[in-house]
Amino acid sequence: MKPLRILWVKVGGLWPPTTGGRLRSLHMLDELSRRHRVRLVTTHPPGDDPAALTSRLPACERIDSVPYAMPKQGTMRFAGDVAGSWASPYPADLWRWRIPAVRARIREHLAEGIDLCVADFLVAMPNLPTPVGVPVVLFEHNVEHMIWKRLCQVEKRAWRRALLAVEWRKMRRYEAAACARAGLTITVSEADRALLMACAPGADIRAVPTGVDTAYFHPNGAAEAPATLVFTGSMDWYPNEDAILYFLESILPEIRREVPGASLAVVGRDPTERLRAAGAAAGVRVTGTVADVRPYVSEAAVYVVPLRVGGGTRLKIFEALAMGKAVVSTRVGAEGLPISSERHFLQADSAAEFAQAVIGLLKDGDRRRALGLAGRRLVEERFSWSQVTREFESHCQELVSRHAR
Repeated sequence: MKPLRILWVKVGGLWPPTTGGRLRSLHMLDELSRRHRVRLVTTHPPGDDPAALTSRLPACERIDSVPYAMPKQGTMRFAGDVAGSWASPYPADLWRWRIPAVRARIREHLAEGIDLCVADFLVAMPNLPTPVGVPVVLFEHNVEHMIWKRLCQVEKRAWRRALLAVEWRKMRRYEAAACARAGLTITVSEADRALLMACAPGADIRAVPTGVDTAYFHPNGAAEAPATLVFTGSMDWYPNEDAILYFLESILPEIRREVPGASLAVVGRDPTERLRAAGAAAGVRVTGTVADVRPYVSEAAVYVVPLRVGGGTRLKIFEALAMGKAVVSTRVGAEGLPISSERHFLQADSAAEFAQAVIGLLKDGDRRRALGLAGRRLVEERFSWSQVTREFESHCQELVSRHAR
């Protein structure tokens, strides 16, 4: 088949590659642009230089990055956006990502001739014209309404829980309509596909697994620091902050009762003052942004993923497995990944179970190594980015062919 003319729309930025979603999109764009004519419309914070993104994707035919600052919580602009969303079909989290300059760029590209439009994350969909005029792929890295539903479930304040209850139901309605509007929706796991099929039963929804850069993330032979734990992730994303606050309050004290020297490194960008204070009180290292997470993962004995809220799949787990690390995760943390508890990682959902799983691994080096070797073997054999992107590409080509009939 001849190369496709693909318009990829990603609001919220792609650079720097500090989140799982950005990494997934960058790797797939890099692979696709080698074989197809790919144009990218995205955003960047005002004052940032998008040149680094252009350097990272040299084969892209064109990259249009629009300066845009999302309204910050607590500002008048944020309050206005929330109020504006109430009378609209959009949840507040999508209302604030409707960007006139992005919509204008999309219309320009469509007018010049495009075979396929990829809406990267649900937040891209409000920026597409109606009708689009070409087949649309909605790339769902998460089931967004489930994230909001889980936020509602763990929220302790009654007034905020009531607002979140309205918001997650509104998100579910919009998400179902978006799946029905798209010619094809691609999820990152079969579990996510099943959730979306339940709320959009007539939509064409396929699952393509996530991938990992096995050349970049690999065991480097560095010695483990005794009783050292690590968590990596964007700490300005609430589910990650919630996970670490929960770990510090409910899990780490239990671990230290049996392993007094246990330490934790929390590695990732933009931790809040609340998280920094909690980390300092618990004697935990909170790094903030780092240039490279690999040294922190290399020295850890156990990689922990105590997530209670989330959706999609966690690239962080695949990265840890690729580095040959023993992983302990909640069910939510490992949700959607084709990995087996006791074989590739240990699943533990209650605080007591999680603590005991970590303690057991800290005391058993052979068990840690066995899990790490099994995880590395799995991602090497099945989940390179080239393999994953070929599967994504095949679904896209099928949609374009179907649309042309």
